[in-house]
Amino acid sequence: MSKKYCIFITALFCAFIGVFLVANAVAPDRTFSEMENRNLEQLPTPSVKTLLSGEFMKDFETYTTDQFVARDGWIGLKSATERALGKQENNGVYFCDQNTLITRFDQPDSQKVTDNLNYVNNFVENVDIPVTFSLIPTQACIWADRLPEGAPNASQTDILTQAQAAVPGATWADLYTPLWEHKDEDIFYRTDHHWTSLGAYYGYTGLAQALGYEPVSLDSYTETIRSTEFYGTVFSSSGVRWVSPDTISTYVPDTGITVVSHTYDNKGNPVEEPRSLYVESFLNVKDKYSMFLGGNQSLGVVTTPNTDKPKLLIIRDSYTDSLVPFLTPHFSEIHLIDLRYYKLSIQEYIQQNEIDQALVLYSVPNFVTDSNLLWIAR
Repeated sequence: MSKKYCIFITALFCAFIGVFLVANAVAPDRTFSEMENRNLEQLPTPSVKTLLSGEFMKDFETYTTDQFVARDGWIGLKSATERALGKQENNGVYFCDQNTLITRFDQPDSQKVTDNLNYVNNFVENVDIPVTFSLIPTQACIWADRLPEGAPNASQTDILTQAQAAVPGATWADLYTPLWEHKDEDIFYRTDHHWTSLGAYYGYTGLAQALGYEPVSLDSYTETIRSTEFYGTVFSSSGVRWVSPDTISTYVPDTGITVVSHTYDNKGNPVEEPRSLYVESFLNVKDKYSMFLGGNQSLGVVTTPNTDKPKLLIIRDSYTDSLVPFLTPHFSEIHLIDLRYYKLSIQEYIQQNEIDQALVLYSVPNFVTDSNLLWIAR
């Protein structure tokens, strides 16, 4: 290798580095990545404390990574390269058959599972209304045959069996069976961790006996396609860019139904925010699943025209958002509490709002990792 060639390669490498240094310096910082559906790290402010502890350098490294010019393109190139090399997983997401991305489900912490089940059991014992309890198996369970051969995949059915036995005072609703019976249908999104409206319908049929209603036939509804360009959270975290988008559909009309989200302002005063069963403005952004009920909320109240029906409280995660429309024919009010944000006494809430029955409903992965369920027993 000649000296001139070495100088040329060195100069080319330095020019390459220089281009990106300049590009990163002049490019404006972004606050949010729609592709990854998350907030991006902003330039940290140094202090004596953060400099000595190393926190500043850690945050600065995250900042430079998050704000790297053309970040989305580099992420896509990385995953495409790994796929070409035969890799079948990236960032905990499996590249599966039928154009499907499935989040890896690892063996959960047994103590956390036990603790969370105990919290639910305490809740059941502390309230004076009937409680239904259920967990939703996800793609990694129902669509396990789509996973790459030999892919590690902990058992969700073992968790379901444990959960049913651990809370004897609640009525257990079997959602595994109706989902399994329809596993060949589009009951989950391929690029998101949620079930589709069709999957939520089959979950609704699984809840029917425990909650005391006769399910409305699916044939009674007309499917309405809301979007054919949905890329969900699993797509965002995977780095994959080659899969086709999902379709979002709804079945239940929202006529006569109101939704109110209850929050607090900076002074602690209660604030009521009107929402609706379907918030169509979210169809224009990446987070299209938030079309259902307008996305995350600590407390939401859905009111229906069926004033002679009972009131239902659901302690829940975001899977419930697409389930609620199917429940509206059977209840006068559906109260939704998300324990990530709601820290007040649920017992008092039940008494104050004259709730008739309660449902505790989470997906299996969310339930076994949730650190907020202790609030249900207070």
